[in-house]
Amino acid sequence: MTRHHEGFSFMADFMTKYFWWLPFGSVPELDAEELARIINKRARNKPQLLDVRTEQEWNRGHIKNTVNIPVGNLKAQIHSLPFDKSRPVYAICRSAHRSIPAVRILQLNGYKDVKQLQGGMSAWQLRGFPVRSE
Repeated sequence: MTRHHEGFSFMADFMTKYFWWLPFGSVPELDAEELARIINKRARNKPQLLDVRTEQEWNRGHIKNTVNIPVGNLKAQIHSLPFDKSRPVYAICRSAHRSIPAVRILQLNGYKDVKQLQGGMSAWQLRGFPVRSE
């Protein structure tokens, strides 16, 4: 690895550790079509979906089988997540801003494969994928 890449890795690690709360920057992501394929493909092993919007937003429409913990509560409730740290987790918000800090919080707590839904629920609904209301 070159020095440039080492420096970039250090800076990314530094940003994740100390500025995890910033709702911008880059985190791993997948688009709505890819998430829909994953959801439809996993008959036995349901994907681990974390919706970090408010309860009111979640009640108005969410993806089936999501766990709802608003991003402002995630750090305090991280240990109550019913997720396996060795399996992928997909973070969802309205427009892919609140899911950025959620991805970082999960990474800082030992989740290895975490991605956000690119464009959030707005992108999901724009493509006509199914939404549940409670």
